[in-house]
Amino acid sequence: MVATLLLIALLAGSVLARQKQETLRGKEATLEEILYLPSGKMLKRMSLGYSSLLANIYWTRAVQYFGSRYHEQSSRFDLLGPLLDITTELDPHLVVAYETGSIFLSQPWPQGAGQPEKAVALLERGIRENPERWHLYFTLGFLHYVDRQDYKAAQEAFDKGSQVPGAQPWMKVMAARMAEHGGDIATAIDLWVAVYNNDKDQNVRDNAVNHLLSLRADAGIEDLQRRVQAYRERTGALPREWSGLVRAGFLPGIPLDPTGAPYKLMPDGAVRVQDPSKFRFLGEFQAQARKRQQTTSGNRE
Repeated sequence: MVATLLLIALLAGSVLARQKQETLRGKEATLEEILYLPSGKMLKRMSLGYSSLLANIYWTRAVQYFGSRYHEQSSRFDLLGPLLDITTELDPHLVVAYETGSIFLSQPWPQGAGQPEKAVALLERGIRENPERWHLYFTLGFLHYVDRQDYKAAQEAFDKGSQVPGAQPWMKVMAARMAEHGGDIATAIDLWVAVYNNDKDQNVRDNAVNHLLSLRADAGIEDLQRRVQAYRERTGALPREWSGLVRAGFLPGIPLDPTGAPYKLMPDGAVRVQDPSKFRFLGEFQAQARKRQQTTSGNRE
């Protein structure tokens, strides 16, 4: 029966090869790039019930194809996407093809095909077919973070994955970290609160507390910097102490950081915490904010 299946596939391939050859006419193409079946649905109809077996064959072929292109340091991975599509159409539950195949697609050349958008589409299809596989959400979040640098999309992927039964608790941690990277302080705080409330590991809870302290201090500093700037625009001078902002109506009282200590107002108008050692991640958040500002300024230019 298997021999019959392969014979049918080869015969169909010979018919479709001429069509593919016409498509590639005028381009440099190897015989290997011509002799493949462009339709997983067609193959599935022809598989005589052996679609899962054929999917594994095509997955093996996709790995071999990627490996040969990588070894040759080729900049062309034209068949990788179609081979992965065929594989997952033949067996929508072959999770390894989504997970590993998306990495092949997404990694920048020469490590991969440099096609992150196709990788995301492949993973999203895998999630639709296998919604119970939280690992697919992890891979999707990883690609959004590393290859696309879309922190919001990465946060959403990790957060959705964390809600899948059986998902590891650190998926919620990853979502919170992505919110931090994207500058979404309010969401990051909500996610870290959820980590603290739902995780029984004391180390994880302590880590959540450290992040929350730093996030709330960072939010407080940003708010106070805006008030200092507003005072300067109104009066033409920087305030020397917090009492000046209180008298001018910009503050209800001396501002306190999350540990209860007064914020420091520097001569240049900058706002600082009294004891930076109590806010382990504050420097990281501020560095990320500066990087986002530089990126935004560069895009405007």
